[in-house]
Amino acid sequence: MKNPNITLSPEIARALNFGTPVVALESTVITHGLPQPQNLELARDMEQQVRDHDAVPATVALLDGEIRIGLSDGELVRLSESDSVLKVSHRDFATAIVKKKNGGTTVAGTMFASQLVGIKVFATGGIGGVHKESAFDISTDLHALAEIPMIVVCAGAKAILDLPATLEYLETMGVPVVGYQTDEFPAFYSRESGLNVSVRLDSPKEVADFAQAHWRLGMRSAVLVTNPVPETEAISKSEMEPMIAKASAEAIEQEIHGQKLTPFLLSRISELTEGKSLRTNLALLLNNARLAARIAAEMKTSKQVKAI
Repeated sequence: MKNPNITLSPEIARALNFGTPVVALESTVITHGLPQPQNLELARDMEQQVRDHDAVPATVALLDGEIRIGLSDGELVRLSESDSVLKVSHRDFATAIVKKKNGGTTVAGTMFASQLVGIKVFATGGIGGVHKESAFDISTDLHALAEIPMIVVCAGAKAILDLPATLEYLETMGVPVVGYQTDEFPAFYSRESGLNVSVRLDSPKEVADFAQAHWRLGMRSAVLVTNPVPETEAISKSEMEPMIAKASAEAIEQEIHGQKLTPFLLSRISELTEGKSLRTNLALLLNNARLAARIAAEMKTSKQVKAI
């Protein structure tokens, strides 16, 4: 049954109708993650990377209280320039709808909206997780990963988080953590973390086959695919750790928490690294979009083979 609060762009409606590979893209990176004009440039570049690898990009956001899946360029511009915009996770959809607000969807929010229309592959930067500043500050992203059957391509969890605790949570909830061409869990800006993934897979086809096997068994969780940032743009763990520690200490001192914490930390780290972390962030987002498109194409092929 059609949801009256969701509008598909004509392109996404056609793609879903004809079985064309589709990749969901979140929008908090546009509304809360990057400054202007980098936010709009990044949104356009991510969509182009998906198209260049034979899939259709479905950026998810809220405009005037309506959940939009697939945005026009004009809508991307509007979202990137909007001042009064909500950060939308599960609990915030009704608020945005009732108050007719614009909103950028988080990882969890994007997964929730995408699965309602049957999109199975999603590219993001890094997932949320357990915060170092408080063990009770746990991102809704982890709950969504435990409950929504999608392939989520990321560069690991954001390095500002408690990575061992985040991986423990994912293990407890039965979420497979795939290392794409790596045995080590990437740490967003860094390719290394010292932590293991649950399985290594080396091609988009292997990822697609793994996800199909996981879900055929009746599992309901997502498959989290961790894709290390390209070596040319990576920042070593030893270089990042002091920056993250300083930003975290400042957040505690200033009593910054909740939805304001992650944007503060990422912005402060960008300042401390003199923009280097921002360049790494952009590189990993584009890298993830490319891989997600290739996986989406393999998912379509797997379904066709199964049908035969």
